[in-house]
Amino acid sequence: MKIATWNINGVKARLETVKTWLKEAQPDVACLQEVKSMTEAFPADVFEDLGYNVAVHGQKSFNGVAIFSKTPFDEVIIGLPGNEADEQARYIEAVIPGDKGIVRVASIYLPNGNPVDTEKYPYKLEWMSHLKAHAETLLAYEEPLVLAGDYNVIPEARDVHAPSAWEGDALYRPETHAAFRAIMNLGFTDALRAVNAEDAQYTFWDYQAGAWPKNNGIRIDHMLLSPQAADRLESCRVMRETRGWEKPSDHVPVMIDLAV
Repeated sequence: MKIATWNINGVKARLETVKTWLKEAQPDVACLQEVKSMTEAFPADVFEDLGYNVAVHGQKSFNGVAIFSKTPFDEVIIGLPGNEADEQARYIEAVIPGDKGIVRVASIYLPNGNPVDTEKYPYKLEWMSHLKAHAETLLAYEEPLVLAGDYNVIPEARDVHAPSAWEGDALYRPETHAAFRAIMNLGFTDALRAVNAEDAQYTFWDYQAGAWPKNNGIRIDHMLLSPQAADRLESCRVMRETRGWEKPSDHVPVMIDLAV
C-alpha cells in the first residue's frame, strides 16, 4: 500500500497539480493538508472520478485536511479526539482495509506557532500535547498506524539548510523539539529516517528569496509509524521533483510503501 502525505497549499490553486500527481504517483492513500476549502465546497467529485474515496475536514480559506483512498473507508474520525474545543480543521483519521488487514492513517496539519510571543505558540504546544495523548491511545490498538502530515517541526540540524537562522523560530525551538520527541518516544518510527540518513532531505522550500533553486529548505513533513507499520515499511522517498512543476506547492509529497 502506497501512502503519501502532501501539504498542497490550497486545493483550488493546486487542483491540476494534484490531479497530475495522483495520476503519475498512483498512491493508494493520500493525506493532504492545507486544502483551504470548506468541506461542502471541496471538489471531491474531481478526485472520485480518478478512483478515490474522499474524506475531508475543511474550513473556509485556512487549514483543512483530507484523506483519499482507493478502497472505501471502514471508519473516518473528524477532528483530533480529546481536543474537541479546537475549531481549526487540522486532523482527520481513517481506517482503511488492506490485503493483510487494516491500516489506520491520520492526516495532520500541526499549528505553525509563530510568532512565538503570541497565543499561537502555546496553542501549538497544547495541540501537540493532545496529539501525544491520542497517539498513545492509538498505539494500544497494536495496528499498523501512520500519522502523516505537515508537523511544522524541524527535528534536527540536518533537516534545515541553515540551523542558526531558525533559532527561536516556533518550528525549531527547544520546547517544540521536546514535544515532538515526547510523541516519537511513545514508540514511533520516522519513516524517512528509517531508510535514509542523509542530510538535506527537505520537504519545504519558501517561495521567497530563491529558496528552491538555492536548495534552502527544511524538513517538516513527516510520516510517523507504529511498530506494526514500521515492520512493514518497504520504502520511503521525498518526491522533490514536484517543487519544480508549474504552480507548485511550497511543500512536496513524501510517500511510503507498506506491505499491508
